Amino acid sequence: MSGHGWTGHVEPGGPSAARVLDEAEIRKASVGPMDNDAYLVTCRRTGAQLLVDAPADPDRLLELVREGSASARLDLLVVTHQHRDHLGAVASVLAVTGARLAAGAPDADAVEQATGQTVNTRLLHGDRLAVGHLTLDVVALRGHTPGSVALALTEPDDVSVAGAVPGRVHLFTGDSLFPGGVGSTQGDPQRFAQLLGDVTSRVFERYRDDTWVYPGHGDDTTLGEQRPSLPAWAARGW
Repeated sequence: MSGHGWTGHVEPGGPSAARVLDEAEIRKASVGPMDNDAYLVTCRRTGAQLLVDAPADPDRLLELVREGSASARLDLLVVTHQHRDHLGAVASVLAVTGARLAAGAPDADAVEQATGQTVNTRLLHGDRLAVGHLTLDVVALRGHTPGSVALALTEPDDVSVAGAVPGRVHLFTGDSLFPGGVGSTQGDPQRFAQLLGDVTSRVFERYRDDTWVYPGHGDDTTLGEQRPSLPAWAARGW
């Protein structure tokens, strides 16, 4: 994890680092054999919570939920896409918390088949999710899978917490955008063009350079750090 703006440390079995904003807190856990990232977003006013992906190690993810809320409240679990390395703990987390499940509409049937759970909300590009007083925008990023989605949390115009930035966006991208490139499209040129097109038009052309990007594996980054590489990604073709 990038150290910029985080408080605390991420150690195996230890408490998660947190990014504290005016209205929200963001926590991260890396779990499973593929070091998948799961993110917990907590509404500071109400205690409502959203978990982005439940890849593996349900005990660790439930611990993450408790770090955000002493009551272990979890309102919504959003899976960013249908791949099994992002779904391994879905059933266990839902069984304990009673949270609702959401996924991109084109991936929802595959998510249900893989997890045995009902997708309560099938997400489309432009949808908005309410978590307490927080609102997250759904950004469809097609290509890694047909129904891959990102979630965008925007800081308010008036901020008071040190380190918060008015209007800055925090973008949870699953496996669609990483430091160094877009997600895998298995060598399919049409899928690559679709994913790069969505990432360009729906992310880089929409959001500012100070947007934080939280991918499904590895360290976070910013759009400003990645923007100069867009032409190289297009030329490379993967």
